[in-house]
Amino acid sequence: MADYREIIGTYKEVPGGIIEAYHAVQNEYSYIPEDAVDYAAQIFNIPKAKAYGVATFYSYFKVGSRGKNVIRICESAPCHIAGADKVVAALEKELGIKMGETTSDGKFTLEFAECVGQCQATPVITINSKPYEDVTAEKIAAILAEYK
Repeated sequence: MADYREIIGTYKEVPGGIIEAYHAVQNEYSYIPEDAVDYAAQIFNIPKAKAYGVATFYSYFKVGSRGKNVIRICESAPCHIAGADKVVAALEKELGIKMGETTSDGKFTLEFAECVGQCQATPVITINSKPYEDVTAEKIAAILAEYK
């Protein structure tokens, strides 16, 4: 795994590079370590509060540890009406964790998302940004099996 300092340093001279640096760090780690945010503040010569503001403004970024496989379920109205609550219950049961938590082995994290832009096929979950459409509680075990 590449060191976050090397990754961030690559974007030092890029205009608006902090966002690209955060994307690259998150792609490597599945999240942005808190120390990486502090380091980004130094490299981009901005206050720590601003570096944290950028890292926490975008819902895609996650500061703090996260599982290797990030499962996000859309909680918009179309997905909710289509049965997202049953999918959430199945995910929580299958993984033994609640929304917002990470499995003890560090393999999975459950998160809510506002919308993933797939409203024609609700409910929708994404795993590491890969969308799964028309998800039902009955499909969860087979979907997760791809990642275990």
